[in-house]
Amino acid sequence: MPSIKPIHYKKVVKVFKHSGWIYDRTKGDHMIFLKRGFIRPVVIPKYKTVPVFIIKNNLRTAGIENIEYFDLLKL
Repeated sequence: MPSIKPIHYKKVVKVFKHSGWIYDRTKGDHMIFLKRGFIRPVVIPKYKTVPVFIIKNNLRTAGIENIEYFDLLKL
């Protein structure tokens, strides 16, 4: 399985939108997404390259496995 690499924030947003997360608001340069059934929001910073640790933390918060992440990234 390939490793997670830093990518542009628009690609990360696309992954979470395909997973059912809904854009709620922007606070500063951070986009906040919500999904029914989850207590914590997913926060995606508007960076040219989002660091790996932020992507992994958001995947853990969203309950998305690495395999599913790579499948959603291809869409």
